[in-house]
Amino acid sequence: MGRKRNKEVGAALYKRIEPLLPFVKLSPKGGRPRLSDELALNGILFVLRTGIPWEELPQELGFGSGMTCWRWLRDWQAAGVWHSLHLQLLSELRNADKLDFSRVSVDGASVPKPPGGPYTGPNPTDRSKLGSKRHLITDRQGIPLIFCVTGANRHDSVVFEELVDALPAVGGKQGRPRRCPDKLHADKGYDYARCRAHLKRRGIKNRIARRGIERNDRLRRHRWAVERTHSWLATFGKLRTRFERRIDVHLALLSLGCGVICARNLPVFY
Repeated sequence: MGRKRNKEVGAALYKRIEPLLPFVKLSPKGGRPRLSDELALNGILFVLRTGIPWEELPQELGFGSGMTCWRWLRDWQAAGVWHSLHLQLLSELRNADKLDFSRVSVDGASVPKPPGGPYTGPNPTDRSKLGSKRHLITDRQGIPLIFCVTGANRHDSVVFEELVDALPAVGGKQGRPRRCPDKLHADKGYDYARCRAHLKRRGIKNRIARRGIERNDRLRRHRWAVERTHSWLATFGKLRTRFERRIDVHLALLSLGCGVICARNLPVFY
């Protein structure tokens, strides 16, 4: 049952990805037939879900070699395919009235990064082991809108302004695309004057918890959505632990993971 559902997800995603793919000119000299883009996508989804090393992708699945799938993932990231897919799915959600901009939430979550590399640092909450941190803004229901990655030693508030400014303009309805939410919820880690001032300049009401005043259990009335989305992302084996040394490949997997979450929330996806 799980394998059938994965194939259905892959087929539905491919319908949306195919128009976004860069044109590939075939060699006039012939040679080995090129792996189809749809099979490569299914191989990428399999590795994303299971977290297995790329070189261990089972050949009997028919998705080609794992390293070929890895190259497709890398090249499509360079061409902006994964980001465009995420935006397209957000537009479909807004068109279906499944995107709620009335309240959004921001939060960061650390993940282990054993091999080290760019955008890593000693995690102060995990005995200074190397790790990365993903920073995420979701809508009221937990739909991921935008994310970025830093080292695990970076404070959540460091990328706050950058993350808010990167919120995408989401179409899907008549009129201007929607970018700014009405309110933004954040925990006490964002309780800084500059964070509040930045939201005010953007016309966003701040719902940032104040240190020493508000209790954590009260905050979870609205912030549970972003915490649940971090948990959703952690169900993907390749995102639960960051084994990808290259940041572009890790960002590609994060974009695809966000796309799968968006797709699962569409009323009619298949």
